[in-house]
Amino acid sequence: MRTLAFQMPDRGGGPTGPRIRVGRPSRRVRTLLMTLGVLAVLGMAFTMFAGFWTDWLWYRSVNYSSVFTTTLWTKIGLFFVFGLLMALSVGFNIWLAHRLRPPLSAMSMEQQSLDRYRMGIAPYKKWLLLAITALVGLIAGASASGQWRTWLMWVNGVSFGQKDPQFHLDVSFYAFDLPWYRFLLGFGFAATILSLIAAALTHYLYGGLRITSPGARATAAATGHLSVLLGIFVSLKAVAYWLDRYGLAVKSSDFKATDNWTGLRYVDANAYLPAKTILFCIAVICALLFFATLWRRTWQLPVIGFGLMVLSAILIGGLYPAIVQKFQVQPNEQAKEAPYVEKNLKATREAYGIDDAQVTEYSGKSATEDKAALRDEVAKTASIRIMDPNLVSPTFQQLQQIRNYYGFPTNLDVDRYSKDGKDQDTVIGLRELNLNGIPKNNWINDHFRYTHGYGVVAAEGTSADSQGRPVFTESDLPSKGDLGTYQQRVYYGEKTTTYSIVGGPQKEIDYSDDSGEKTYSYKGDSGVNLSSPINRAAYALAFSEPQILYSGAIGEGSRILYNRTPKERVEAVAPWLTIDGDAYPAVVDGRIQWIVDAYTTTNGYPYASRTTLGDTTADSLTATNNSRAVVAQQNQVNYIRNSVKATVDAYSGEVKLYQWDTQDPVLKTWMKAFPNTVEPKSEISQSLMAHLRYPQDLFKVQRELLSRYHVEDATTFLSGSEVWQVPDDPTNKVGDAVPPYYLSMKMPDQKEQAFSLTTTFTPNGRDNLSAFMAVDAEAGTSDYGKIRILKLPTNTTVNGPKQVQSQFNSEQDIAETISLLSRGDSNVEYGNLLAVPLDGGLLYVEPVYVRGGGLKYPLLRKVLVTYGGSTAFEDTLEEALDKVFGAEGTPTQPPADDGEEKPEPTKPPATEDPTVQEALDDAQKAFEDGQKALKDGDWEAYGKAQEELEAALRRAEDAQSAAGGGGGDESPEPTNSPKPTSSPDSG
Repeated sequence: MRTLAFQMPDRGGGPTGPRIRVGRPSRRVRTLLMTLGVLAVLGMAFTMFAGFWTDWLWYRSVNYSSVFTTTLWTKIGLFFVFGLLMALSVGFNIWLAHRLRPPLSAMSMEQQSLDRYRMGIAPYKKWLLLAITALVGLIAGASASGQWRTWLMWVNGVSFGQKDPQFHLDVSFYAFDLPWYRFLLGFGFAATILSLIAAALTHYLYGGLRITSPGARATAAATGHLSVLLGIFVSLKAVAYWLDRYGLAVKSSDFKATDNWTGLRYVDANAYLPAKTILFCIAVICALLFFATLWRRTWQLPVIGFGLMVLSAILIGGLYPAIVQKFQVQPNEQAKEAPYVEKNLKATREAYGIDDAQVTEYSGKSATEDKAALRDEVAKTASIRIMDPNLVSPTFQQLQQIRNYYGFPTNLDVDRYSKDGKDQDTVIGLRELNLNGIPKNNWINDHFRYTHGYGVVAAEGTSADSQGRPVFTESDLPSKGDLGTYQQRVYYGEKTTTYSIVGGPQKEIDYSDDSGEKTYSYKGDSGVNLSSPINRAAYALAFSEPQILYSGAIGEGSRILYNRTPKERVEAVAPWLTIDGDAYPAVVDGRIQWIVDAYTTTNGYPYASRTTLGDTTADSLTATNNSRAVVAQQNQVNYIRNSVKATVDAYSGEVKLYQWDTQDPVLKTWMKAFPNTVEPKSEISQSLMAHLRYPQDLFKVQRELLSRYHVEDATTFLSGSEVWQVPDDPTNKVGDAVPPYYLSMKMPDQKEQAFSLTTTFTPNGRDNLSAFMAVDAEAGTSDYGKIRILKLPTNTTVNGPKQVQSQFNSEQDIAETISLLSRGDSNVEYGNLLAVPLDGGLLYVEPVYVRGGGLKYPLLRKVLVTYGGSTAFEDTLEEALDKVFGAEGTPTQPPADDGEEKPEPTKPPATEDPTVQEALDDAQKAFEDGQKALKDGDWEAYGKAQEELEAALRRAEDAQSAAGGGGGDESPEPTNSPKPTSSPDSG
């Protein structure tokens, strides 16, 4: 039997067999579960490590590791300090409430019902206490770590050197100190309230508080404990009342004079300010009454005091200011509010850098009767740009894309380049990589083979060729032209949004020419080296791409490039900056550099009205191109400076930050927090300085503020009679504000042209022009940043942009031509409507493009010019100017291939030579057929007719030559024949 008993488990029989078989699998299951649990924990740990490690590697690769470490240690420090404080606060009060529990006695029904809960948690109370404190500590720590900017600004803040007009405190108190004090106050409130709730629940659970039982509702110990916590809460409320006094200087409120009014008004200074002081005193007394319960052991006085405080807050803090506003301010608002409006005007103008804006009266009408005398002044006044960078990107794409895997940004940029010793406005774009155009998308092609764009494409901004195409100054592949020799490969650009792995065994496609496809291997030191297995595993996890871990295409020298857009890189290395929406390329010292404007901002400038960056910088371009929107667009600010100019090398990805505003205290504060990250202004080379410009987003913020704050008189400001608005863009149907335009021009007080950024204003709710504004955008000059405003008189009417466009569309001759140009599948597109001050009047110029007739890109076909009531709509800018200013000129015809305007061919003269006569008859028929086709908008028939006309004229010319000249009668030159304004083969 004993032998059988031992054998039965192996055969599956006997009473002990099943127990043995069940026991062994259960241990295996437990082991498996433990293994899976350990693997899961390790996986989560490695996932967290991968994110941390890849961030560290990236910051180290761009030489900004100090930004990563400073930010990381600040967050960790705040997390642990405030997390620990919150955990200790809540945990201590729970422990104290448990310690002060009353001894168990004859229990009431209420206590008997709680007994089972006490019994249930008794074995786990230490773990429960630890779990609660850990949870609140983690939440508080995570919240506090998000305040790293507030902490760094407080601990590194420098003085503004300016004091607010009410409390006479330095502006740095409001910008750097007050936000930190408010955070500490909020943390104190949160800790006190959580401690109060936790203590009350603990007292209730252990019998210190009774709700339904007869007799005393609370023990003396519970009363004292909770009273102290309530006293702390009321003390914090007293501190809040005191800080609220200073907060009035940066408080936003509704005020009919302006949106987002900031600062004290009459009711704030004469009602809210004394009310906050009185409430502070009441709160201090009330807090003392709560603390006094430690000795008196009664709630009577604290409850009375608390009720008095609440009643005072309603009467003194709410009702009294309303009475002051109703019966003192409203009957005589202008007189009461004027002193405070003056403070707001002064502070707002200083905070946005518009206090030096020069406002000059401008008649709006020319004083010169002889308009022809003004014709020569146009070229001296402005280099009028007829190439619209926001429209011609498809033209660049069609003519200079070369390969399908290249592309240009939606909106090109305007810069200045020197040619023959003279600066000229240039439309410029980079031939960037477009992965959507590669022959076949797969992992190798997308990330190893096609890795970069190639070359700059630039065109003159002030001219077009005979077919309406840009006149390229840098073109082809590789690019060549006026820009000389430079590194043309573009690894970092606005369209480069995915990662690439370069420099390893897999060759990259460089570019293609007539001799075939060229390959290349990246030789820069950008990116992160993937030779380490840990690095490869981390990036495989970070990018959710396991092939990075084991692919044979990655080897010695392989580097991964990511965070490749210029704005993305600058924002990463300087997270304390607000980035402009438009990064633009420039060729500087043999390299393509992306130039990025960056701002320092705060919303704590006393008395300065606030604005929302996203709303203020929105226009018709950002509505159709989100990439042009300002980073951190929903930020509300009331102080802004273009304090940093940043560059990103298109080949190496190197990021450099240059101090631009050397007086900005906000930048100085951040430079203390992140030392050695911003280079001094003196390090900007002259070649780079030549391409720096005044940023568009700052200009849009300033023009929005100047629509109200151009006045310096409080009475006028309050009346609202001088409020302007930025007009809607009349050239499209989006309905958003007209964007500002770059062009070289001179204002009436300037002696020569300067690269400028311009805009127009109209009266609020009306379409006529009220002002013209320009800022000197040419960096490195003494007038850089100077804002000039030409204010038109209110008693005269000068057409604004919308009226000019309406007039343009309503003139019959122009409307007929537009109808002709837009027949068939052709579309008419209107370019930027530029305004230029000229001899007291406003010269408007608008290029008109046609896209259609088989073309996929717009070509310049007409130019609108209007001045002093005269309007011209001609093929070229010169012809339009001649017509408007009364200069002699020939009738306008579509341009010929050689770019010259030719008079309309007349009927060929008769001749006695039958061969010549036959050829001339054919020419006359071809000409008539061409005119009919032109009228019908049939470009194919028109082109065929032109070919027949040219052939017939050549036959006539040859016949005349053979006959000895034909008696002196000359047939029209073949090149005199008109060419189509838009045709399928004109590109």
